[in-house]
Amino acid sequence: MTDTADTLDTDLDATIAANIEKSLNEIPHPSLPKGTNIYGGTKIFPDYQATAGETYFTLVHGIAHESSVSFVAVLQATRALRKGFESAIYFYGPGAINCLATRGFPTTGDSGFPGEQNINDALGTFIKEGGTVYCCRFGLALHGGREEDLIAGVIPAHPLDVQDAVIHYARKGAIINSTYMV
Repeated sequence: MTDTADTLDTDLDATIAANIEKSLNEIPHPSLPKGTNIYGGTKIFPDYQATAGETYFTLVHGIAHESSVSFVAVLQATRALRKGFESAIYFYGPGAINCLATRGFPTTGDSGFPGEQNINDALGTFIKEGGTVYCCRFGLALHGGREEDLIAGVIPAHPLDVQDAVIHYARKGAIINSTYMV
C-alpha cells in the first residue's frame, strides 16, 4: 500500500467513525427507560368466564417456528381452559408436527435456540390442566412424524376425524378458533 492509499483509508475510517457517532447522537437510545408504558392498558371487552358446559375448540394447521400462529393458538386455548371452558385443540396437516415429544437439538427436549420447546412446554401445561389435544395421524405421516413420538397425553386421531370433530364441537355450541398458516 502506498502512503496515499493509507491516508485515504485513514480519512475514510475517520469519516465513517464520525458518521457513526453522529447517527448514535441524533436520537437517544433507548429514548425511554426500561419499564416505561408505551401502550395503553384499557381492556375493551369484559373478561368473560365460561358458563356451565361451554366449550372452546381450536384447530391448528401450522408448524411451530414457521410463524407464531401455532404457539398463540395453544396460549389462547389454555386461557379459555383457565376461564372454565372445556377446551380442546386439534392439530392437523403440518400442525401435527407440533405434537412430537422428539423435537429438540442436539437431543430430544433440548433447545437449540431460546424458545424451541415453547410449543412442547405449552402443550404439556395445557394437558396437565385438563385440556384435550388431538393429533391427525395423516398429518404426522405427511411430515415424517411417528405416532409413538407424540407428547404424553396427545390423542392420535384418524384423518376423517378432523371434519367430524368440527361438527361435534359445533353441535355442542363451541367457540371455534381455526388457525391456518400459509
